[in-house]
Amino acid sequence: MFVDLSGEKGRQHAGRLTLTLAQKSSDFHEFSPFEDDEGLIRIAYFRSLVSAEKVTHFLLPAIQKHRDQLVRPDDIRGLLPFAEVNQTEQEPEAVAKIMEGCVLLRMSSAEGTYILANLDNGQLGQRQNNDTENEFSVVGPKAGFVENLDTNLHLLRQKLPTPGLIIETLTVGSRSKTKIAVVYLEDVTNPEYVHAVKQRLTDFDFEVLYDTSQLEEILADNSNTLFPLFLSSERIDRIAYAITSGQVAVFSNGSPYAMAAPANFLGFFVSPEDYYLPWVLGSFFRFIRLLSVMFSIFATPIYVAVMTFHYEVIPESMLGPLIESRIHVPFPPVVEVIFLEITIDLLREAGARLPSKIGQTLGIVGGIVIGEASVQAALTSNILLIIVALSALASFTTPIFKMANTIRLLRFPFVLLAAFLGGLGITTGFLVLMGHLIRLKSLGMPYFVPLYPFRKGNLDDSVIRASYQYMAHRSLFLRPLSAFRYRPRSRKENNDAE
Repeated sequence: MFVDLSGEKGRQHAGRLTLTLAQKSSDFHEFSPFEDDEGLIRIAYFRSLVSAEKVTHFLLPAIQKHRDQLVRPDDIRGLLPFAEVNQTEQEPEAVAKIMEGCVLLRMSSAEGTYILANLDNGQLGQRQNNDTENEFSVVGPKAGFVENLDTNLHLLRQKLPTPGLIIETLTVGSRSKTKIAVVYLEDVTNPEYVHAVKQRLTDFDFEVLYDTSQLEEILADNSNTLFPLFLSSERIDRIAYAITSGQVAVFSNGSPYAMAAPANFLGFFVSPEDYYLPWVLGSFFRFIRLLSVMFSIFATPIYVAVMTFHYEVIPESMLGPLIESRIHVPFPPVVEVIFLEITIDLLREAGARLPSKIGQTLGIVGGIVIGEASVQAALTSNILLIIVALSALASFTTPIFKMANTIRLLRFPFVLLAAFLGGLGITTGFLVLMGHLIRLKSLGMPYFVPLYPFRKGNLDDSVIRASYQYMAHRSLFLRPLSAFRYRPRSRKENNDAE
């Protein structure tokens, strides 16, 4: 037997079917508040979603106290002491509200009318500490987002208390019904980016959304790239800065991370700490991060290329120590490098998955023991061990975890190219990598901007962090509606008070 689910009758049938399924759950509770009259009012809700204290101390006393006044559904709505009380005649809508933490009330005299009071116990299971877990900062605020969407929006509103901050809510996930918030500044953000984000969110069909990171692959212009195309962060100040720059932020309920787009490549090496230090120090540390990335990617491939094909580039003063370090090693340089790189990644993954104290001990002791044992057993040279360790340290300087993972993985293809083609392989891989970065886009914006297409006027907050006197304008490659953050005034020297 087939049931036509199209039209109004089909939706009502689907609602009754869903409500029947809900009644099979052990945490579904339905009862009448009056012992002598089981048919006057029926109350139904999920115990796992609703605050039992609100039901016991507020809902039931209000109904029992005014029992004689309950004739129509509107009477119930006027008596319930809750801010959000709705009425509907659509059973699917009523079932959806129950799944969000509402209490359903039905009267026998008004069959087909549902009263829904929001008694959601939303804070149950939420962590109270909102310190950042992975994006540490010595200087500046330490607060970060949590897993509750309303809390995150509250924290963002505190940072940007302006009516121009627009929050639009969507629902994603055919089963999870996850709330998504699209946040932007009305008078700053380009409407094309807002439209693109909302369009992509509504176009795809997904069953369950667990974290904001899943949205990145779905919303990205190119899902087959190693590079993150959305800036993901748990820091309030980073997301607030991205929004004021003209980017669109995306939050999801249940995730402590927010995404900002469009993003560019150099933006992943910017730390909020750069803006809390003098501009000279901030620029120096940012430049050091970029050099660290280059060293992390190319140090071990250059070692493999030199030790395999290009002995002539080694200075005579270094040739002796290199020969002595490798004289007892039976493996070619590429095998040494891959062995040590995988060992470093194993220690890093094990340290990240274990409890913090055990993970720190494993990282330190394991690195020392395994490194020393590898050199003593002639499985690798001590010079290569130093290079690999420095490469691993250099990769940790990247503020964004996803970009750090990309850098870790990029080393392996460059090592293989260096082993087969030497310096030519490294050059070829670099050109392919640059071509890939140039072709990437984030919400239609070139990913490698301002380096390509070259934008001279936007270099003051990319490779370096210029003085605030020269950072009054927003990045023009974001095409903001308002080009200036503030109007800088000429500074005048003030004489000391006498």
